[in-house]
Amino acid sequence: MFLSFHGHLRNLLRRGYQNQQKIEHALNRRASIKDIIESMGVPHTEIGRLIINDQEVSFLHIPNNNTSVEIFPLSGPDDFLTATSLRPEPLPELIFALDMNVGKLVKLLRMAGIDTFYTNPISELELLKVGVEENRIVLSRNKDLLKRKALTFGYLVKNFSPEKQFQEIIHFFGLTRNLQPFTRCMACNGLLKKVDKQKIIAELEPLTKIHYHCFQQCSDCTKLYWSGSHKDKMVDIIKRCFPDQDFSVECKKH
Repeated sequence: MFLSFHGHLRNLLRRGYQNQQKIEHALNRRASIKDIIESMGVPHTEIGRLIINDQEVSFLHIPNNNTSVEIFPLSGPDDFLTATSLRPEPLPELIFALDMNVGKLVKLLRMAGIDTFYTNPISELELLKVGVEENRIVLSRNKDLLKRKALTFGYLVKNFSPEKQFQEIIHFFGLTRNLQPFTRCMACNGLLKKVDKQKIIAELEPLTKIHYHCFQQCSDCTKLYWSGSHKDKMVDIIKRCFPDQDFSVECKKH
């Protein structure tokens, strides 16, 4: 059989395959197209379409030696939110569960108001369970994790630095217009709500009582938030990552 990988998928192939425009693969046993592709290094979660004889097929398709398959990468959020041959039951929304190898990305996504599950430590099986049961997209830099059969929705993070990863996820999943900065707890992912200063004044440090008057509190872990130099730094990160966008973050400052 012959396999042609398109786009960035060629970069994910094992070294011996990367320079081949069309890969010839001898079938020595009965195997699904998913297993064959993953044996070459590409996680099934990175694939958007499989085309054989001008028809889309599923990961369960069993090819023969005369098969020629075109393998295309994910193209964006529609691959997750719309029913396809590879993913017939789409997600209701774009929410995430993060692997420990992208742990520094967590606070940036939560800062932007993106629903992001994360706990450390966590086993691969536990992370997969959260992803499957809560309909979350698992984000990771671990290709072997994303090859797990139980996982339908995952994404291989390409960049190394947290800010570049942040830009990558927001742009790829088309989340720019959905961002709601400073509406989620960066510690636990809970939603923030405004709280009257007098109700929490006993929990504040003396200088905080004097200089700050508007507060938010996490509805889950009760952590308190208020404006300060730390928040200014976070606003700078958002503006640096998305200089052409106006997220109206100033209205969130207290």
